[in-house]
Amino acid sequence: MDLAGRHDAAVAIFRDVLTREPDSYRAHYGLGRALDLAGHYDEARDHFAKAIAVAAPGDKDQAQRMLAIAWTFVGNVDEASAIYQRVFDRQAAEGNFGGAADIASELGRVYLEHGDVDQADAWYRTAHDTAAREPGRPQWRIDLADIRWAHARARIAARRGLPDDARREALVVKRLIDKGGNDDQKIQYQYLAGYVAFYRRDYAAAQQALEKADQKDPFILLLLASTHEALGHADQARDYYRRVLASTSHAINNAFARPIARSKLGA
Repeated sequence: MDLAGRHDAAVAIFRDVLTREPDSYRAHYGLGRALDLAGHYDEARDHFAKAIAVAAPGDKDQAQRMLAIAWTFVGNVDEASAIYQRVFDRQAAEGNFGGAADIASELGRVYLEHGDVDQADAWYRTAHDTAAREPGRPQWRIDLADIRWAHARARIAARRGLPDDARREALVVKRLIDKGGNDDQKIQYQYLAGYVAFYRRDYAAAQQALEKADQKDPFILLLLASTHEALGHADQARDYYRRVLASTSHAINNAFARPIARSKLGA
């Protein structure tokens, strides 16, 4: 029910389930998710912790990742990074290099969007190096890892105030996408172009690119809101902040975007 945006109703349903099944993994997990989206962050983390405690072995990493995202909702990078580190270490030790690379990349993004560019660089590099350890990768997966690494380098350069470096890395992304085999990444190039333009304060170019990016991604909607705000378009900015709050995603993108949108709208 929280997937339809009815977070308070979902909370009530999951609480009812827990009165009958206090060790229900799905109920604790779902309740944590719904509480985060409703803005009840402390209690959400309590239920993710309980979900971890009762999770089957195959569910523990996902539940821990959700707890790391829950800490990201409140901007606590130290707690989030400690959890991500544990999941990364466990997956790498088990030889799940693809999964470990995804975790490292997500942690890199947490650091980047909270302003620790050096740690972001280190973790994105770890993600690329870890992906390379996966045996027997087909060429498209090798290219995908290279796209993600160049994409990250471009955003890092943008945050460091190095627009020429950012544009150069963005061209690497475009060349690799144009090669073929990863056509689903084309929309990610538009996000990158908008991100780079936003941080060089070319807001007109940022708007143009971001409007071609994924309009269901709450972080892109946040960038569009911020872009319109910088352009003095108050009504459009509020509309995009409202669209952020309409997202029902409990993912890292929403952990960055939703608290800011709530603050901007007084929600």
